[in-house]
Formats: sequence, structure tokens, C-alpha cells
Amino acid sequence: MILLDRVTKAYGRSATPALDRISLHVEPKEFVIVVGQSGAGKSTLLKLLTREERPSAGKIIVGGIDYDKLKDKDIPLLRRKIGVVFQDFKLLPNRTVFENVAFALEVVGMGNREIRHTVPKVLDIVNLRGKEKRMPLELSGGERQRVAIARAIVRQPKILIADEPTGNLDPKHAWDVISVLEKINRYGTTVLLTTHNQDIVNKLKRRVVTIEHGQIASDRARAAYKV
Repeated sequence: MILLDRVTKAYGRSATPALDRISLHVEPKEFVIVVGQSGAGKSTLLKLLTREERPSAGKIIVGGIDYDKLKDKDIPLLRRKIGVVFQDFKLLPNRTVFENVAFALEVVGMGNREIRHTVPKVLDIVNLRGKEKRMPLELSGGERQRVAIARAIVRQPKILIADEPTGNLDPKHAWDVISVLEKINRYGTTVLLTTHNQDIVNKLKRRVVTIEHGQIASDRARAAYKV
């Protein structure tokens, strides 16, 4: 599903590479946690996967798409296969929960009838049924993050990247979000989660990839991570 082969990313000729010859293989339907201190290279990794950045060297293949052969006009199609959730929600403040999720379908030209059929199903997955007409400011932080997740998965991406999705949440709401990510993973979506939360890493007992100074320092299944 995700393959990086000796990938390097440098932001200047004389700069220390943000990523230095990293190799990583993530299987379809896997749930992988990526950890590391700020500046370790996690954000660069995610930007390479979504093609916001291009590698300086090495090969990236995601969902069978070879990034070396990816044309600029095909990048939107690639991004439909990859859902992304951020720490700061990025919801449209003047649209309801339903409208925020529907927007992701409107921009790809889906008709109103199909939108009305699809959005409630996705809101049910993220445990927000009954809150379709709420505005973002009427929701808790955890509920807003679950709206963001619903918007990210409504186009049925093969991969969901969750970049510090619990960073601004209290423990209860953080676990509500993690439970939703686990449910999405059980439905068959590959999940890549970045987090600094040691409690989440240790309790989830999933594969943990640790990045230090632009390199993969460890790659362990069911590992305990020390911040």
C-alpha cells in the first residue's frame, strides 16, 4: 500500500536532509503509528506521501501509483485516495456538520441525491448521527475532530493519514477519536497516525515507527514508546 525505498528529502543543497535514505513498507489495512520529536522528519514524510513535496532521491509508491511517473494533473486523483486529518480540524465555520462533510463530495461533482445518501452513513461511522445540523462552534473539540475525520473518509480513501489528531484534545475526547480511527481501520482503510501521546501509543499496541534525525530509528510491532 505504501512503499518508500531509500527516500531522501533535503530542502537545500547544503542543508542536513529532513529525511535521509529511509525505507518503509506499510501493508494494506495496516494501522501504523509514527512517532518522533519535533523536527525529526514526520511532517516531511507526510508531505511526501500526499505529494506536497517531492523527494530529492529514492522511490515512493502509494496504492500502486509510482510517484516518479505521477503527472501534476493526476495529483488530485491521488489525493482522493488519501484522506488527511489535521490537529486543527480545518472545518468551514459557517457550514453545518452535514455541509462540512458534504463539501468534500461536492468538489468532486457528486450529485445531491448521492450526497444525501452517503453523508449520514459516514456520520454514523464517526458517532455523530443526530448532529447533522450543528455548527462547528456548537461541538466539543472531539466532535469537531470526528467531523474532520468524516470529511476525510467520505470519499472512501484507501489510506487515512491522521497528523496529531488528538494534540488539542483532553484524554476522553482523544480516545473517542482514536476509537473512530480503529473502527475505520477495521473497515479496511490503512491508517497512518502521528502522535506525541505516549499513553495512546502504549495502549494501542500497534506497529510503531520511530523517526529520529531524518532516519528510521526503530520499527517495532506492539512497542512501548518513551517520549
